[in-house]
Amino acid sequence: MTAFLPQEIIRKKRDGHSLSPSEIDAFIAGITGNSVGDGQIAAFCMAVLLRGMDIMERVALTHAMAASGRKLAWKLDRPLLDKHSTGGVGDKVSIILAPLIASCGGAVPMIAGRGLGHTGGTIDKLEAIPGFNTALSLDDFQRIVAENHCAIMAATPEIAPADARMYAVRDITATVESLDLITASILSKKLSAGLGGLVMDVKTGSGAFLPNPDDALALAESLVEVGCGAGLPTVALITDMNQVLGKTAGNALEIAECLDVLKGRPAEGRLLEVTLALGAEMLVLGKLAETTGVARVMLLRNLTSGKAAECFARMVAAQGGPADFLDRSDAYLAKAPVVRDVEPAEAGHASAIDVRKLGLAVIALGGGRTRAGEAINPATGLSNVLSLGERCAPKGAPLCRIHAASAEAADDAAALVREAFTIGHPPMPQLLVSRRILRTAPAHSDPA
Repeated sequence: MTAFLPQEIIRKKRDGHSLSPSEIDAFIAGITGNSVGDGQIAAFCMAVLLRGMDIMERVALTHAMAASGRKLAWKLDRPLLDKHSTGGVGDKVSIILAPLIASCGGAVPMIAGRGLGHTGGTIDKLEAIPGFNTALSLDDFQRIVAENHCAIMAATPEIAPADARMYAVRDITATVESLDLITASILSKKLSAGLGGLVMDVKTGSGAFLPNPDDALALAESLVEVGCGAGLPTVALITDMNQVLGKTAGNALEIAECLDVLKGRPAEGRLLEVTLALGAEMLVLGKLAETTGVARVMLLRNLTSGKAAECFARMVAAQGGPADFLDRSDAYLAKAPVVRDVEPAEAGHASAIDVRKLGLAVIALGGGRTRAGEAINPATGLSNVLSLGERCAPKGAPLCRIHAASAEAADDAAALVREAFTIGHPPMPQLLVSRRILRTAPAHSDPA
């Protein structure tokens, strides 16, 4: 093309044709430079949603969005690894994994997000720690990773700014669900972080962003193919979100549960298993272990020895949190004034759980947002949440324990909790990790 005309690129995709890397580069550069308007972004996103992109287009889009901002460069003597989850209720794995992988010889520069919809966010959880600064500059972020080998910060406008502008338009134009755009959005930020390996946790089930297993599989395959095609070795696991991960949902409550795992205390089995499964893949990608079996031994050893907890304590202090948080967390984490068990209407077993409703119960308690920028109450949430197959009864075996700011809020959340549980016979056991997705296609060249 002799001149960049956004409408011609939109027309070409609208008519079902593949875009060249140079066309995609030009369009994304126009988004960053404000020569492409919001209406044109909306039209482009809708054309992509309806017509789709092939793998080469997705790779080119991911590269272009990453190139729209700053890419971090590192001089470390250890592999740079990260993990990303598509989100779920009670998904606190990132907070455990970052220091755990650091204790095993990796470096983890994790750029995480806030709560989205009914799912909680890593940044909101960490901000339940008094003083913990998630709004780091990129220079401070790199310094902390170099010194302590892990840091977790919120997304910054310097990283993939084209994605931020595009997502804001997608959010109000019914194009969030585009597989192509989701893939590029996630991976562009990971490419910008300068990683050497990425493990994706793609969740499916009633509490997941993608409840349909076929949709989760399609996204996992896309992330692996595009990540690898863009030069970032990527593996994906598809994990179950038909029940809360762990026994808590709510920011301060989840931090306390993370500390138990990091200190090697008895942990809810599913939470520990997902942590070990994802962590093992990270260590193998970083060539810190030859096999996932060897990697699991390394991970368990550093949990039980306290090395992972020490890494977490250093990260907290480096990011402005209390230096003695590991030893005195109970004194620092906020506590709700109203704590109440939710009794079931009848005795039986949890045969099904609408996990999305449990996430909405946390939001109703003030532990999540109903609009952007809204303050949240870190003390509120759910603990002792019943797992599938566990027995409950009107007296002595509750569905969960509610932590609320008021009796009225507790009543509202309790109604949602009761609606979420189906009481009957124990269900058939479900696979926690149902698929492991590796790259199968031949290598793609980076776009010109």
